[in-house]
Amino acid sequence: MSASAPINRRLTKKIYVGDVAIGGDAPISVQSMTNTDTCDVAATVAQIERCVEAGADLMRVSTPTMDTVKAFGEIRKLVSVPLIADVHFDHKIALAVAAAGADCLRINPGNIGSDAKVREVVACAKHYNIPIRIGVNAGSLEKDIQRKYKEPNGAAMLESAMRHIDILERLNFDQYKVSVKASNVFLTMDAY
Repeated sequence: MSASAPINRRLTKKIYVGDVAIGGDAPISVQSMTNTDTCDVAATVAQIERCVEAGADLMRVSTPTMDTVKAFGEIRKLVSVPLIADVHFDHKIALAVAAAGADCLRINPGNIGSDAKVREVVACAKHYNIPIRIGVNAGSLEKDIQRKYKEPNGAAMLESAMRHIDILERLNFDQYKVSVKASNVFLTMDAY
């Protein structure tokens, strides 16, 4: 096998999720996500600790309900690793979990609802000085993008990501990171 070729990284803006630098010249960090019931605080903390022991720098925790937000606050007190709250459609959950100690919010601004709701979430993220993680999945693209492209492809995923980025930038919010993924590695690479 030949010697490995160096990877030339594109310089991006550095942000912080808790004390972990992401982007810029920061080393690549490892993130994992719990698959426990978030309301089972002991099981979730135990899984987080195992992931950290295995090398995770950041952990994402699902927060689909207000009960999980309460549990998230308890989990936050028991672990030292930065926690990303996985929020999908409810802006009130994003507001509550930011107040409960999230180090980052995983949302798609376009799925939060009205412009007023998105502005409220962005104002909250600014208040708590936490970034937003935009997550684009090939399997859950917006309906108009699905109609336009007929099937998930790199251009469709890019359009979705750029749509969400545009929302944040129009609100003068630049503390975000973008995750674009598909079950097909080549599709993911095409999107990037």
